[in-house]
Amino acid sequence: MSMARQFEALARMAKGSYAWLNLRSISTTPSSLMPEASPSPAATAKPPNMKNFNIYRWDPDHNSKPHMQTYSINTNECGPMVLDALIKIKNEMDPSLTFRRSCREGICGSCAMNIDGCNGLACLTKISSDASSEIPITPLPHMFVVKDLVVDMTNFYSQYKSIEPWLKTKNPPVEQGKEYLQSKKDRLKLDGMYECILCACCSTSCPSYWWNPEKYLGPASLLQAHRCSLIQCSKDSNIFARIFFGYFQLVGDILIFTSIWKTS
Repeated sequence: MSMARQFEALARMAKGSYAWLNLRSISTTPSSLMPEASPSPAATAKPPNMKNFNIYRWDPDHNSKPHMQTYSINTNECGPMVLDALIKIKNEMDPSLTFRRSCREGICGSCAMNIDGCNGLACLTKISSDASSEIPITPLPHMFVVKDLVVDMTNFYSQYKSIEPWLKTKNPPVEQGKEYLQSKKDRLKLDGMYECILCACCSTSCPSYWWNPEKYLGPASLLQAHRCSLIQCSKDSNIFARIFFGYFQLVGDILIFTSIWKTS
């Protein structure tokens, strides 16, 4: 046999051996390692989870009384928070629905409203998993409504401005043009007060604020005034004025409660 024929025979033998080994490896592969067929989208789709939101509506441009309007949405098609549901309603069902929102992280406080009877931020309030229950959403209580879920915050911010919530000092910082340094001990005293984001949820939950919003500053403003008081702010040189202001507010609150108690 010539040399060329020998090489051709060896090539045919090698090719047959490779095909036999490949067939054997495929036939002996465990079923657990075999790729599974992907399920169809119809099989993986969740059943709709319908939820009703009963939302306060009022438009000053129309001569209609305030009313509650119900929207039914599939919560599987939106995020888990009430703000996600409101955005879905506005984008897909009723673009006239009006509400405030900004950061969606519980930092700005702009989406404050009354949800299911409690004041809170829509971006931090989860949608109830009970499909049979309806979620009522109204503006912050005892506030002038601008439109739908938007309230007038002018009085609230004016009260906050009245306490002058900024540092007042006659002593320049140690390094000119730099910040005022604060000890770790003084910094720890601010825990529980610096977290206020001025959402007005606490003030509009207070009956005293409901009855006398033009006189009583409310919890939010008083908290900020206390933050800048003698105990909480060691760098403030206007501490005596702040203490007098707080005492004046305390006396005023006592007189208000006394007058309400006598007339009731």
